[in-house]
Amino acid sequence: MCFGLMKFLHTIGSLTELRSLIESRFTIYGVSRIYHVIAARSQRRTVTTYHHYLNHNQTHPPLNPHLSSLQLTRTLSSSSAKMSNLNQAKNIWRKANAVCFDVDSTVIQEEAIDELAKYCGKGDEVQQLTMEAMKGGMDFRQALAIRLDIIRPTSTQLRNFIHGEKHRLTPYVKELVYELHKREKEVYLISGGFKSIIIPVAKDLNIPTSNVYANKLKFYYDGEYAGFDENQLTSRSGGKGAAVRDLKEKHGYETVVMVGDGMTDWEAAPPADLFIGFGGNAYRPEVKNKSKWYVTDFRDLVNELRD
Repeated sequence: MCFGLMKFLHTIGSLTELRSLIESRFTIYGVSRIYHVIAARSQRRTVTTYHHYLNHNQTHPPLNPHLSSLQLTRTLSSSSAKMSNLNQAKNIWRKANAVCFDVDSTVIQEEAIDELAKYCGKGDEVQQLTMEAMKGGMDFRQALAIRLDIIRPTSTQLRNFIHGEKHRLTPYVKELVYELHKREKEVYLISGGFKSIIIPVAKDLNIPTSNVYANKLKFYYDGEYAGFDENQLTSRSGGKGAAVRDLKEKHGYETVVMVGDGMTDWEAAPPADLFIGFGGNAYRPEVKNKSKWYVTDFRDLVNELRD
């Protein structure tokens, strides 16, 4: 009887008709068990059909074989939306008049303020505050002031740090800036770090020092730490967006792109027309989730310019 029933189940066309047929002949437990077996078979057939389509039309990523038809539809719609956002982002990238880069953990591999703190013997105390600031977990100016009050670098320490601790450029950033310049796109560095530390980075990349937006440290006549210049745009929360707005107003750029690893970079778009998240040095899930385009290798951006 079991063999005959299973053969019958393979050939039945309608789940509703089958359920009506067997409800009068089996116990409730039997009905439930048989119905769910057939439902599972039906779902597998649906998924198989979708997989067959997807295997021959490589538009979307592989789907979970346990999804219902409704879930499959939603997944396909979500994938289509992401693909549309990505294509839109790439179009903006190609036509940009100016590109703005964050510096720490983007153009260079390290966080300069953490490296300065280590140099001054205050590394452990500062690093956690830097992580919180990059996540957007606290007011930027407050985080900057607290960290600098811990480090309290002298002018001599800062000078020796700049000359003695060589920055490490992120792989392929030099090639990327070259490609941007080749296409007559203006390149800017916009950072919550310090201009005196960033100037050598700009020189390595052939970026004019006038294209650097960053903070300035202040010192007393004897070289002791005296604070930072609070008039600089990047010394406060939302400062990178203010810097982008400033350069758009000054130069009349129609399309500006911001590239960076932190929430302070994401917050700059708008006024930037696009934010590209970068995770090649520091992976921050909250940044990836908010990015229309997220890359971990600058070659992706170079290749998009060349295509």
